[in-house]
Amino acid sequence: MSKETILRCSMCGRDKKETKILIAGINGHICDSCVTQAYSIVKEENGGNQKQQLQQALILLKPTAIKQKLDEYVIGQDDAKKVLSVAVYNHFKRIAHVAKNNNNEEIEIDKSNLILVGETGTGKTLLARTIAKMLNVPFCIADATVLTEAGYVGEDVESILTRLLQAADYDITAAEKGIVFIDEVDKIARKSDNPSISRDVSGEGVQQAMLKLLEGTIVNVPPQGGRKHPDAKMIQVNTKNILFICGGAFDGIEKKIANRLNTQAVGYSASVVAEEVDKSNLLQYISPQDLKAFGLIPELIGRLPVLTYLKPLDRATLRSILTEPKNALIKQYAHLFKMEGCKLTVEDEVLNLIVDKALEFKLGARGLRGICEAIMTDIMYSLPSDEKPAKQLNITLDYALEKLKNARLAHLQVA
Repeated sequence: MSKETILRCSMCGRDKKETKILIAGINGHICDSCVTQAYSIVKEENGGNQKQQLQQALILLKPTAIKQKLDEYVIGQDDAKKVLSVAVYNHFKRIAHVAKNNNNEEIEIDKSNLILVGETGTGKTLLARTIAKMLNVPFCIADATVLTEAGYVGEDVESILTRLLQAADYDITAAEKGIVFIDEVDKIARKSDNPSISRDVSGEGVQQAMLKLLEGTIVNVPPQGGRKHPDAKMIQVNTKNILFICGGAFDGIEKKIANRLNTQAVGYSASVVAEEVDKSNLLQYISPQDLKAFGLIPELIGRLPVLTYLKPLDRATLRSILTEPKNALIKQYAHLFKMEGCKLTVEDEVLNLIVDKALEFKLGARGLRGICEAIMTDIMYSLPSDEKPAKQLNITLDYALEKLKNARLAHLQVA
């Protein structure tokens, strides 16, 4: 008897002649029928686990619970937190609705992509990063500034989904239920309303390329990102169930809002009382037509139906940001010094000085770190090299003023 006739599947016992393919292993063989059956069992098991995870996520991540988690890391911005919490919760409900796959239900829940507008340093990216920590769906943060129209130097719009695939370990099914945060979306605004000889390849061209991506379509994604190539292998991703969150500073949009509010007090809108407008925070009156005036095309605005804003940071909020959140700036520096065996304390007058300088430079929460670095750099430079390092350090107001003076921060002029 030849060796070929005695080869059998170790799982079902079929002879090699009775199978299409017999895969050889170290101590046995498996036929194509057993492979197919095993795959269906694994897929069904994973599907049940996924439904269970979604149900558990819906129980744990109520909108109020999501906001409470955000409160631990982000100070203020209650309006933006509520909108984000509802958007994320509804996204889980949509995924659970799709997972049920009940053909009797005619109602199909559409996704509500959203856009965050706020000055630099108010917490747009921090909100996105904090949400990413608490979710069990793939989440990625992409940057719109590197995107260009197809065929030009830069990255294609589809490279956004490459980051989502990487976050999902290239599990396409998981990635198709993920959340994408597109930062700096204001940088792809139309540069000018006037027609030009040169194409706006990093502005309006990118917006047009994003339209179907946001709405929902099957996209060919390059696995390694970057520029698409005709001969390259592509991964097909359906964006129908991917939630897109866009964020941008939209520097100068307050002028557009102010112009619109002034022009409304004419004709039928003459009853609007001008004194009711809070000129210190015009962003709260933002509307889709302001985004259009800034340079976003109407088709893109329509695909981002939920519009919310982040308030400018006032003195009290900046003061809280320094000390209260879990990853507060002063806590970070205290931990750095603790690693050197030194206990760091900072006087309240110093904290007030840091806040005053941050308000003067108008850089939001990011400005706090630059000022803290100017005060702490000399200590952090010398402490690791000292033969007898101090066990405790107290930053006084006089010391902080001296370091800021040496750093020439006091002479900076705000544009």
